[in-house]
Parts: sequence; C-alpha cells; structure tokens
Amino acid sequence: MSDAMVQMQTLDYRAILQNTTLRTDAFLRNFIASRQGVPALLKESIEYSLFGPGKRVRPALAILCAQAVDGTIDEALPAAAALELIHCFSLVHDDLPAMDNDDLRRGRPTNHKVYGDAVAILAGDAMNTMAFELLAECVADPSMAVKLSLELSRATGPAGMIGGQILDTCYPQLKHVDSQAADLESLQRIHRLKTGALIRAACRMGGIAARASADQLQILDDLGQAVGLVFQIVDDLLDVTSSDAHLGKKTGKDADIGKLTYPVLLGVEQTRAELTRQQKLAEHALAQLGPAAEPLSVVVHALASRDK
Repeated sequence: MSDAMVQMQTLDYRAILQNTTLRTDAFLRNFIASRQGVPALLKESIEYSLFGPGKRVRPALAILCAQAVDGTIDEALPAAAALELIHCFSLVHDDLPAMDNDDLRRGRPTNHKVYGDAVAILAGDAMNTMAFELLAECVADPSMAVKLSLELSRATGPAGMIGGQILDTCYPQLKHVDSQAADLESLQRIHRLKTGALIRAACRMGGIAARASADQLQILDDLGQAVGLVFQIVDDLLDVTSSDAHLGKKTGKDADIGKLTYPVLLGVEQTRAELTRQQKLAEHALAQLGPAAEPLSVVVHALASRDK
C-alpha cells in the first residue's frame, strides 16, 4: 500500500463532511437570519428542508476543491452555501406530486407533506432566488460574484439540472417507440445534466473561488464530471438494492414509472462495471492535484462506496 493511501486512511470522511457541513450551515443560518420581511411560514418551510439531515455533498466538494488548489474555506463558503440552496430547492420541487410524488426525503416527510404543495413550491422558488442574492451580497469581489453566479445559473438552468430533470421526468413520453432509443449515451446525457451539472459546478466553483489556474480548473472540471456520474450510478443501484427505511426515501419506483436508469438499461452487474470506470476517471483527476487534495480524495472514495 502506498504512503498516500496509508495517509488517506487516517482521514475520516465523516469528520471532513461534519466540518464542511458545520461551516456551511452556520453561514446559511446567518444569511437567512439577516433577511428582513420574510413571512414566518415561508421561512419555516425553507429551514425545514435546508437544515434537515443530509450529507451536504455539493458544499463539501466546493470547499474541498478550493482547498485542493490552495484556497481557503472562507473563500469557498459563499459558493458552498449557494449550491446547497439550489440543491434543496431542486429536492423540494422534485418531491412534489407533479414530479416524483415522494412522501419521504432524508428520513422525514417531504416539504409538501408538511406544508402543502403551494408553500413547498414557493419555498423552492425562494431558495432558488436566494442563492444568487447570496452570491451578489457575500462575495466581496464583484467580478468573482459574476463568475460564480454565471457558473451556478448555467448548471441550474435549462441546459443543466432543470434540463436534465425534464428529460428524466418525461422520458417515457420523449423516448422513441423503438426501445433502442434507450442507450447509454442517452442515459448519461440525462444524468450529466440532472445530477452531474450541479456536482460539476461545485467542483468548478470551488476552484473559481480559490482563483485556480486554467489547468487546475480543467482538472476539477474532469473530476466533477466523473463524480457526478458516480453519484448518480450509486443512487440508481441503491434504488434497486436498498430499502425505504435505510435510504430515508422511497425506493424501487423508477422502473415502475418508466424512468431510464443504469440498472434498467444495463443490469446491476454492468452498472457496477460502469461505476468502476467512472471511479477510475475520478481517481486520475485526483492524482493530478497532489497532497492538498487528500481530504477531497477521501470524500470522493466514500461517495462511491456509500450505502445511502
């Protein structure tokens, strides 16, 4: 075993994520507390989803990618917080009856089950707009605020997460009558947008906030693309191999409603082979970043082997 692997094993990914989560949540709580005139019910609904239990993967990636190119947590925190606002907005809307119609999220009733559809929709809308308000207000350098806002808006918008969501949601209606339309390229397009775009943006935004070089930013881009697919492939596998109670959300329904997933298309064993291929691409990118990326490497390895 290499010295680097021995050192990596001494790092605890739970402790790394706990640190990035505590810093991100504190930043978000301070930001929300400073908002004036927000109706109490709307604020309660936002905080219910924003501060519920969760891994905070996207903020962690932004912070750790910044550190991997010699940046600081403080430089990355506005990007990390904005990413979590966007992610939580997407979860609240994704759970709605018109979308995935889920009752559980992170082991608790979904937002619309607690507050009703109308409040959940508006809470999601609010988190979406607050993400860009936060970047405009909390990033001291105006040119940096613009760069980060552009990165996040592209990743979130119609050619990013939202575009991927409509491909995923409407796949049964959009696919050709010929089932050969369901190929790996189509599947990867959906997931590079639906899940991968925001994860890629997290890696890039961490680098941008730390003023990474063009070469460093390209490495982080390559890493983000691979990790985005790793994350979604693991999600797809867990949907067919885990339970509602363990995951904290409904499992086994993707195939029933005609969604295109890796196990549906490739089967479980070939899906695991594709996961291994994407892991190797991520490892290749990580190897180019050097010792400062060791905490990032630990988290990426943990994401690939997670069981929830």
